[in-house]
Amino acid sequence: MSIYNRLSDTSKKKFVVLIDPDKPTDKEIIDIVEKSKNVGVDFFFVGGSLLTTDSLDHCIKLIKEHSDIPVLIFPGNSLQISKWCDGFLLLSLISGRNSEMLIGRHVIAAPYLKLYGNEIIPTGYMLIDGGCQTSVSYMSNTTPIPHDKDDIAMCTALAGEMLGLKIIYLDAGSGAKNPVSAEMISKVKRTIEVPLIVGGGINTPEKAAIAVKAGADIIVIGNALEKSTERLQEFAEAVHNGNS
Repeated sequence: MSIYNRLSDTSKKKFVVLIDPDKPTDKEIIDIVEKSKNVGVDFFFVGGSLLTTDSLDHCIKLIKEHSDIPVLIFPGNSLQISKWCDGFLLLSLISGRNSEMLIGRHVIAAPYLKLYGNEIIPTGYMLIDGGCQTSVSYMSNTTPIPHDKDDIAMCTALAGEMLGLKIIYLDAGSGAKNPVSAEMISKVKRTIEVPLIVGGGINTPEKAAIAVKAGADIIVIGNALEKSTERLQEFAEAVHNGNS
């Protein structure tokens, strides 16, 4: 089964662990991977807004040495490409008006992606205001959609789907003070038919459960696990209990 078919199986809520290759040590990566296997994590996303070390390939290889969980690149720029991953979220930042993030960087990356043969998943990426400026808003030079403008988010997601994007990703950004609201998640989900990913600011299992109940198909947790993996089991249960 292709990665996209697994992602788009909306009969089961998916739990994703996001790993920034710059941050954890090898030992910490292995610890996250082993614990993720035990609690039933569905996917790993690997990437960050800014990578300061040449660690992407190494991180992906290390994950795959210790797990069969699929690894997808969640790129911050066109340099974050690796032939070792299972799939690649080709992000078009449809919430912004920066042409480089809509199509420009993709033109640069496309020949390499074709050469590597990664499974490509066209993704409509929408940055939502999470209460503070995040790395992605600064690096992308885009303004997030206001947290209370559900109609703008809804219409943007719908336009992305109509343009042929296969997944919509609502993200409050790494380290956001507040996650995407349940109201916005619900309205976007009711408007589109493609799978909905939600991440950013989901720093407790309770917030994960709220996002799932609101309609998120896939929940991404990153920062909340960087300091401690103690609540990994609780996060997994909060997401997967939404299947019942």
